[in-house]
Amino acid sequence: QVQLVVSGGGWVQAGGSLRLSCTASGRTISDYIVTWFRQAPEKEQKFVAGVRRSGSVTHYADSVKGRFTISRDNAKNTVYLQMDSLKPEDTAVYYCAARASYEPLTTDAASYAYWGQGTQVTVSS
Repeated sequence: QVQLVVSGGGWVQAGGSLRLSCTASGRTISDYIVTWFRQAPEKEQKFVAGVRRSGSVTHYADSVKGRFTISRDNAKNTVYLQMDSLKPEDTAVYYCAARASYEPLTTDAASYAYWGQGTQVTVSS
């Protein structure tokens, strides 16, 4: 069973950048599809980005396309979320999640069995 640890959140002004990391232990991350979700206060959890096993297939929510980049370094057992041109509406707790690589990459949080702890991202205007 894989364990996921999230790091890299923090505070940034609008227009700034942050990079989140999701590092696996217990299993190799290359065995998993990895996605990022976020949850703003009093709002439902939403899909942000996902990456398939090889890293060549990615999927983004429309709200972050062109600003966020998901990537993976299987040798480091880590998936990254590079967030550029941040906006106040990006403020949320961000989570990484994983499911087996042979399963579809979905935007449904209920489909993911493995979750990292959340990290707060705050973007001020």
